Order: sequence, then C-alpha cells, then structure tokens
Amino acid sequence: MSLVPEEKVGAVENDYGTRPAGALKTYDAGAFTFETGGQLPAITLAYETWGELNAAGDNAVLVAHALTGDSHVASSPADPSAGWWEGLLGEGRPIDTSRWFVIAPAMVGGCYGSTGPGSADPDGTPWGSRFPFVTIRDSVHLEKRLLDHLGVTRLHSVVGGSMGGARALEWAVTYPEFVRSFGVFACGAASTAEQIAFGQAQVLAIRNDPHFNGGDYYAGDKPQAGLGLARRIAHITYRTEAELGLRFGRSPQGAENPFAGTQLAGGRRRTGRYQVESYLDHQAAKLTQRFDPNAYITLGEALISHDVGRHRGGVEAALGQVSATPFLAAVDTDRLYFPEQSQQIADLIPGEHQVHLITSHIGHDGFLTSAEQLGREIRVTLGL
Repeated sequence: MSLVPEEKVGAVENDYGTRPAGALKTYDAGAFTFETGGQLPAITLAYETWGELNAAGDNAVLVAHALTGDSHVASSPADPSAGWWEGLLGEGRPIDTSRWFVIAPAMVGGCYGSTGPGSADPDGTPWGSRFPFVTIRDSVHLEKRLLDHLGVTRLHSVVGGSMGGARALEWAVTYPEFVRSFGVFACGAASTAEQIAFGQAQVLAIRNDPHFNGGDYYAGDKPQAGLGLARRIAHITYRTEAELGLRFGRSPQGAENPFAGTQLAGGRRRTGRYQVESYLDHQAAKLTQRFDPNAYITLGEALISHDVGRHRGGVEAALGQVSATPFLAAVDTDRLYFPEQSQQIADLIPGEHQVHLITSHIGHDGFLTSAEQLGREIRVTLGL
C-alpha cells in the first residue's frame, strides 16, 4: 500500500484533555485493515519523543502504555508535568534519554490523540459504534508504520507494563528481526480466563449504562456511571486486599455513617460510606473526567483478546521463535497478573531467563510505582 505520511506538531485536544503544544506529535498512518476485518480510511497516531535518533536509526526505545495510560511517560521541556513512568525514563535514569531516542505512541482506539471511537469520520461524525475491533497486534502493525516514518531501522528495545507489556511481547514475536530486546512488566503471554472475566465485567458495566446508546452517545449524556463502575472493578484488581485493609479497614468516611438510610426494600440506599468506598469513588471520578467510555471498551477488548500464540500454533510455538533478549518483571503481590505468568514466558523463550520481582505491598500497580527497583537489572539485561 502506498502511503504519503504526514507529521504534525502541536497541541492535541479532545473532550478528555489537552497536551501542551510540542508535547504531542501526530502521524497520519493512512488506511488500515484490522485483524478481524474492520477498516478505517485514515488513522492518526499521536506520540511523544525524548532524545535524538542517531544516524544509523538504531538507538530507539519504544515505551508502551497500559490500559488507560497515554504517551506522556515522563516530563520533557515541551511538557514539564510528571509522566506515568517518571522513575524509569530521563537523563541518568534506567532509560537514559541522553543516549536513547524514546518513542511513546498512544494506542489506536484510545482517546489521547490517536484515532479512536470518539474521532470524526470523513463526514465529521464520531465513529462511535462503527469503530473497528482492535487487537494488540493491530496496534503493533500501526506503530511499525510510525517507526518506519521516523527513520528507525531497528528497535534497541520495546518496554511496557500490563497492556503495554502485551504490546512489547507482541512486538518481539511479530517483528523478530526489528527488535533487539524487550521488557514485559506484569503481563502474561495470553489473557487468562479470570482476566477475561474481569475485563468482561468492566465492558458490560459501560454497555449497560442507560446513556450508552449502543456506543453512539456523543451528542448527549455519556455513560459516565458505567465507566466509573468499570474503573472500580479494575482498580480492585490493581491493588491488594492487604493494602486496602491497611489503608482503610472498616473505617467510615469522615463523619459519614455507613448505617444511615439503609432501607433497601424502599429503594433507598445507605447514604454513608466506608473509606474504601470513598477511595473507589475518587478513582472512578478521576477516570470519567479524562477518558472516553468507548475507548475503554475498545482497549479493554483488545487486552481481553491478547494471545501472542493466536494463529501461530499456540503460545509455546510463538515464544519458541523469539530471538530478542527479554527482560521479564513481575510484582510479587500482583493478583491480576500472577508472577507465574511471567515465569511461563521465561520458560518458553529459548535460553535461560530470570523473572525479576518488584517488591510492593500494593499489587499490580507496583510496576508503575516501583519499577525503579529494577533499574540496574534493566540496564544490564536490555543493554541500556
């Protein structure tokens, strides 16, 4: 397919936030046919970069975000606000931007500048319910177009956690000659039945919101309550029972009385909350202010579909062909992606590979908050 790529620099704005001018760049990737057959006539990929690409085009590192993440991995002169993996990326940090050219694309299907369900079709109407089913593999193919456009001849490394880890693993299998090394944090080779179950509950929470309107809600009220419920379900899996117990226990929220107004038969719910309920309400409110419910469904379904062995003879066959150097990390208390899933990847990739453990009491989110624990190991294993 012949493409005429276009790159733009400037502020990117939608209903869910604006990045400062220069922080985001956008690339017109052209038409694309998705893995399950859906098509779009034009796709934009938004991304941020740090550092400089060398003349050989081989000092590039791609960082892939998690489910509700974006391209702002770390602060930069264009956007000095803190990024979501600030401890890992920057001068003097494990991924040193004085040495490496770092690219962080926003995944297709999301709502942070890349084409998603809220983006306009050629007639100016949001795609909504017509937006194609997206897989992790689709995102990797589109990101490869971006890297080709930027002049990257080989990725020194691609790293990510959770859904970003699924993308990093898919990169290593899909483009083995292009990827020298990769880092997978807190993710397995394929979504398990339990992970699919958690994902389905989140997707249905949004779809069953009375304002969902089949996904075509952009002219009216958005299904914010459903998105908030999806976030509550997800966040419980991101943290541990021990952390929630230590932080909140059974304590009431301030002066609220959890036993006030309890008359379920009369249709009145209790009016007082426990602290842990207030915490989940807060997490839900934050997400509904910055994320599109359709985008949550699209990326959630992509993660549900994650299976690096699909159409490749299974996980064992797919990982048996990996030639890139892996860095595999798990959180010791993760109850969403168990460390055994990281060990499975290590066992199936040719050679001897260690699973590095992040020690954290909070669970899955430890890959975000404590990844710097593995700074030395990351540098040594990935040659950074």
